[in-house]
Amino acid sequence: MKEYSEQELVRREKLEEIKKICNPYPEKYDRTHTLKDVRLLEDGIENVRIAGRIIFMRKMGKLSFVRIRDLEGDMQLEFKIDIIGEERYDFFKKQIDTGDFIGAEGEIFTTQTGEKTLRVLTFEFLGKALRPLPEKFHGLVDTEMKYRQRYVDLITNEESRKVFLGRSKFYAFLHKYLAEHGFLQVETPIVQTAVCGASAKPFYTHHNALDLDCNLRIAPETYLKQCIAAGFDRVYEVAKCFRNEGMDAEHLQEFTQVEWYASYWNFEDNIKFYTDFIKALLLELVGTQVLEYQGVTLDFSKENWDRINYCEEMEKIFGFDFLSIEDPVELKNKIVEKGLFSLAELEDYKSLSQIIDFVYKRKIRENIVAPTIIYNYPAVLIPLARRNDLDSRRIDVFQVVAGGTELCKAYSELVNPFEQRAAFEEQLKAKAQGDDETMDLDENFLLAMEQGMPPISGLGFGIDRLMMLIYDVPSVRDVVLFPIMKPTGE
Repeated sequence: MKEYSEQELVRREKLEEIKKICNPYPEKYDRTHTLKDVRLLEDGIENVRIAGRIIFMRKMGKLSFVRIRDLEGDMQLEFKIDIIGEERYDFFKKQIDTGDFIGAEGEIFTTQTGEKTLRVLTFEFLGKALRPLPEKFHGLVDTEMKYRQRYVDLITNEESRKVFLGRSKFYAFLHKYLAEHGFLQVETPIVQTAVCGASAKPFYTHHNALDLDCNLRIAPETYLKQCIAAGFDRVYEVAKCFRNEGMDAEHLQEFTQVEWYASYWNFEDNIKFYTDFIKALLLELVGTQVLEYQGVTLDFSKENWDRINYCEEMEKIFGFDFLSIEDPVELKNKIVEKGLFSLAELEDYKSLSQIIDFVYKRKIRENIVAPTIIYNYPAVLIPLARRNDLDSRRIDVFQVVAGGTELCKAYSELVNPFEQRAAFEEQLKAKAQGDDETMDLDENFLLAMEQGMPPISGLGFGIDRLMMLIYDVPSVRDVVLFPIMKPTGE
């Protein structure tokens, strides 16, 4: 049998007393204003009806004050025994606790201390909290409990409310901005039959009705490009993606990604569109294009962000023409000879793409602070990107990095079915070398390409990581409402 704390037992006893007077779980309550809006009313306005959770109570003899809260605001309520009556005042004092929900009707006034307040004429009990809120309303101190009990975190922590209100406002802005620029929203499958769209380890599942082994989506890319083939001129998706890889401050296995694709663009068009989008987004969410993130200043306001040529910078680091090497073992040996890394540090990386990406992240990306456009990538890294017309070993790709973290990846898309098939076949070779993050050869996608595609540029970015940067939080779990957690007791 479950054991309750002393406070929980008292609250359950109060619930039984409340049942004698009213339904403690009523059907509804008609509000005239939200708590955010009611604070804007002039003094003297009557018949104002508001509701919320009690987060503070100061009960006195014949006069008491209560503060109620909803997600976007709070409001002080004044209870007077000579206004609401002795019986109702006694009920209020004896049976109502912090954490409970109430609705109140009354008149707006401002106290001598300048606090906008509702003078309560009548009130209704709307819901009992059987568990007390954390003491002193400073929020959950235990970080893990914040993630496990997000509802308590949001009740008590203003910073968390700001983050998740901001995330909701982000979605509203995203849909409005993209619609204004001619993009149509679509949905693509989460359960798929080919691992494609990104280099990542998938989650696998089984479709019982079709007796078919499937994987969860790692990226929506190939389906969105099929939409372009179908005649969508500009298309986007807010996509839940799943990658069965390690967890750290910037990565969860389940995350939310935005991808958009535009016909007749190249990657330079996408650079312009993305930078304009980010600048407008920052003004909408936080009112500035200069952010403070984990102790550094990130200035997104500049007309032209810094640029780094990936292949040129990597050649400087390597000291040799790394694009001409086709054998992963040879590349590793040359890296060790140059004293860049030891064989032990390179042991987990099997293919050319994994090795090159590891060196880039350690030698270039983690040192970037200011918003920077990285462009001109090796073709071996991204099999879905268009090869450069002057050098097929390079691809027309860019990423934006700020504060040492990747914010987006975009490129001129590969629409040549012959080159795409060859790129997929190279992925199969990498898989045979032990790279378990490679893509499958997706025949359905190749079939769509053979139907014909226009020039395309696409871009993808993780919402979670962007929210971390905008709201200056150290962990991706701080911007995900309900991050997956290991069960307690394990």
